[in-house]
Amino acid sequence: MGDARPAESVALYSETDEEIGVNNEGCITTEDGLRLFFQKLGSGPKIVVPNGIYFLDDLSVLASERTVIAYDLRNRGRSDQAANGDGNILRDVDDLEIVRLHFEIDQVDLIGHSYIGLMVALYAMKYPGHVNRVVQIGPMEPAAGKQYPAHLTFNDGLLPQVFGKLAQLQRDRTTEDDVEFCRKAWSILGAIYVANPADAGRIAWGRCDLPNERNFMKHWTEKILPSIQSLRIPEEASMVKSPVLTIHGTKDRNAPYGGGREWAMMLPDGRLVTIEGAAHAPWIEAPEKVFGAIRTFLDGEWPEEAEKVESLETRAASA
Repeated sequence: MGDARPAESVALYSETDEEIGVNNEGCITTEDGLRLFFQKLGSGPKIVVPNGIYFLDDLSVLASERTVIAYDLRNRGRSDQAANGDGNILRDVDDLEIVRLHFEIDQVDLIGHSYIGLMVALYAMKYPGHVNRVVQIGPMEPAAGKQYPAHLTFNDGLLPQVFGKLAQLQRDRTTEDDVEFCRKAWSILGAIYVANPADAGRIAWGRCDLPNERNFMKHWTEKILPSIQSLRIPEEASMVKSPVLTIHGTKDRNAPYGGGREWAMMLPDGRLVTIEGAAHAPWIEAPEKVFGAIRTFLDGEWPEEAEKVESLETRAASA
């Protein structure tokens, strides 16, 4: 594709970056001229993972039989940044459609983690005819900020401790550069995404060398979160025609387990795989169970442990 980027966009590419390497990474130009950076692994049927670049190494276990395509959203990672910060979750949905068209996928398989688990569901609502199967991993709850009963929400007191350490880090900041400060912040943040503190070092999501990632919290609070808070999911959920597998850890501090149950209950053809004792990155704590379930599902079957959720309260009886 040609370089049609508007003057007001902030490019993170050289002019020769349209296709990098042997078609394993490159960029896709959106309708408004921004470029989205992508990486590919493997060959065969294609899976698109909109926010998968930070755990692409882990997803390589799926690449023996499929092509895993991961890309950075606009204003994220190595994708272009709009100077005015233009972008919200609905724009991300339409960018995903551009990605599908670029790779000439008729019916796409999607995997989305965290708030992108919400985004891929929105895509399936808007473009149901182009979705084959959807996997949500630790998805953000359908209604942002909804409070679930205690047995569906994990609260071990770690979040306020981490936020306190981050606040102290900010107060103690002197002249260190943004990259070093970001790395220190992520050395603190890693603990909230895993159940076992020994696994905290495996959360290498900061990508602190990239200005988009260092500035993500501003983009999140000013653009993405308000757009999520304005959504009205229940009325649109019936538009999803494809099977959706939700995978959720019971000790997820970032996205309550109750949200995973609600997704599986709300979607017309949804089921839930519960990862007992796992936090927001359940593939780290139970890789065989998580990736085994994904493989089975993408092969056209429900995993044996997939639950057809009838009620949010099922967990109460077995807790």
